[in-house]
Amino acid sequence: MMMMFIYILFLTPYLLLGSWWFFVISLSITFFITFNTFWFSDYYSMLSYSFGGDILSMSMVFLTFWIIMLMMMASYTIYQKKDFPMEFMYVNMFLLAFLILSFTTTNFLLFFIFFEASLIPTLFLIFGWGYQPERLNAGYCFLFYTLVASMPLLLAILYIDNVGSTLFYFLIDLDINFYIYLALIMAFLIKMPMIFVHFWLPKAHVEAPISGSMILAGVLLKLGGYGLMRVLYFIYEFSVYYNFFFISLTLYGMVLVGILCMYQTDIKSLIAYSSVAHMGMVLCGLLTLDSWGYSGALMLMIGHGLCSSGLFCLANIIYEKTHSRSFYINKGLIIFMPSMSLFWFVLSANNMASPTSLNLVGEVMLINSIMSWSSLSLLFLGLSSFLACCYSIFLYSYTQHGSFYAGFVKFNFNNCREYLLVLLHILPLNALILKCDMFDFCI
Repeated sequence: MMMMFIYILFLTPYLLLGSWWFFVISLSITFFITFNTFWFSDYYSMLSYSFGGDILSMSMVFLTFWIIMLMMMASYTIYQKKDFPMEFMYVNMFLLAFLILSFTTTNFLLFFIFFEASLIPTLFLIFGWGYQPERLNAGYCFLFYTLVASMPLLLAILYIDNVGSTLFYFLIDLDINFYIYLALIMAFLIKMPMIFVHFWLPKAHVEAPISGSMILAGVLLKLGGYGLMRVLYFIYEFSVYYNFFFISLTLYGMVLVGILCMYQTDIKSLIAYSSVAHMGMVLCGLLTLDSWGYSGALMLMIGHGLCSSGLFCLANIIYEKTHSRSFYINKGLIIFMPSMSLFWFVLSANNMASPTSLNLVGEVMLINSIMSWSSLSLLFLGLSSFLACCYSIFLYSYTQHGSFYAGFVKFNFNNCREYLLVLLHILPLNALILKCDMFDFCI
């Protein structure tokens, strides 16, 4: 496991050469070497220096590698415009290192440290390469929402170490009370994010550059789900009594956010709010404490990470050509980008969990687990799934059909990099369904 981390440190001096594509190719080589040498199992393997990986950890690590590689491809205009490309590569590399350490550590305190450390490079991405002055407000919201909930988590971790004398996830055994329970899960609920503590997410997405939006949607939201999975292992007996409150709130929030998506005028804002709805279903599945919920949550986290990141890429491709994210201006694009319109259709369909995307299997398993918890949740699940179809169709039809805006003076056509970028989101998203039993680590 340390081999992967040392390889990333080995790249540090090579980035001084400023070779953009060397960094992209190095990330892809690392991904394929690690992917082909890891033993996919539901127990920790490759242990070294309290770092290791099971199927949950390594799925998140591979997703992180893939998304950061695609982030570099999507942000090629930074290199073209000489907008501090070397600094951008270093920020991404440190973000990659912190995320890998977060997902592979077996120590709860180390997880907390790396969990918080991943905020700093993301904040640099928003502040340094964001589009508008409002990015400062968005960055502060992103920072303080996470930090406020993280302070009780730190105190709970120190308490666990003092009482239980270990911070290894699977050896923690202590009496939990309501305050410890709340302190342990609130940081992860905000990170996912849960409805009513989600306000930082649309702000951060809209003001962040494409790289920031991709890593937020693709990986950082999944840190909340990953942390919740680890914590629920040792607060299982106590959480049975109080999880119903958060499940009920989230089910209501999924419908609310679905309706809210239909009112959006900004493309990135709609995709950001759809992330809140999808991660709400993941949260409900985890809090049911059901084996199908755990496996479905992992599948939907990976599927949503690829699908949402791909939609943000498509939104950025339009933004680079029209310099607007508004639905009112970006209409009739099928006339000028018919091939890209196919990608819009596939990813919009995948966003509503169509075959053959990984989202479909994940949502079916999650709906099973939530329905087994309470059959009354069918009303909210049905409404939220229907609204997911509505806003996905709205996103596709409004951007691709209608009258092309006559105010455009010039309009650049797509290049090979953009097609490859979107294709590398779609292929794994729709191919992983062939091997989705790999993620059934709880069954």
